[in-house]
Amino acid sequence: MHRKVLPIDFDFFYSLYMHPGVNPFLLYEWMDAAAFQPIYEDLLRQGVLYVYLHEGIPAGMFKLVRLLHRTAHVAYLGGVAVDPQFAGQGLGAKLIQEVLDLGKTLGLRRIELSAAVHNERAIRLYEKMGFEKEGILRQYTWLISENRFLDEVLMSFLYEEKN
Repeated sequence: MHRKVLPIDFDFFYSLYMHPGVNPFLLYEWMDAAAFQPIYEDLLRQGVLYVYLHEGIPAGMFKLVRLLHRTAHVAYLGGVAVDPQFAGQGLGAKLIQEVLDLGKTLGLRRIELSAAVHNERAIRLYEKMGFEKEGILRQYTWLISENRFLDEVLMSFLYEEKN
């Protein structure tokens, strides 16, 4: 089950975004809670951040950002993470299935994402769930803390056309 985030979810999101095993694969460099607060409030305002619940407990997160105008049938999936304490329980696949179901409900035709090329575990999961590789985004992510760029693989999920 998933739901949009609430202001009271801040501690969960901050700890997951900044977890040392999760943070290297997400958008934001490590920062303290005070610096993350305005980012979180902006995501709340946009209504794009979701919490994934396992047995009623926050266990994961994702961001689903719908594009506009001629690309309004597309959404970008980002910030996907499962709390490491739930690793190995198949929650990643369940979370992605929830995203796909949500996309269908929203009338999307395409969901796209990017993942670091060395994040093989995530790439395998996305492929298992029906995402396909479309290309490599060279030097796409700048890791300030490591003073280096990462290449990312662009992937998409296409919903079947209605006849």
